[in-house]
Amino acid sequence: MIHANAIVDVIDAPPAHGHGLGLFKVTVWGKEPNDYVRTYEIQGKDDNMAAREGLERFVDEITRLLEGKGN
Repeated sequence: MIHANAIVDVIDAPPAHGHGLGLFKVTVWGKEPNDYVRTYEIQGKDDNMAAREGLERFVDEITRLLEGKGN
């Protein structure tokens, strides 16, 4: 299991009327032994959705990386 944290910065806020997407910079870092760091630009309705997607991308990417190393 990969444990990670994320922080989200707003690049372009979603429209105030609630229809449309914003752009977020999501920085994700894993806990040892998977202490990698990745940054993603993600479009989403809000920062929580962007964080979840960033964490999912991170887990997928690191899982593929570890499988390639034979772990």
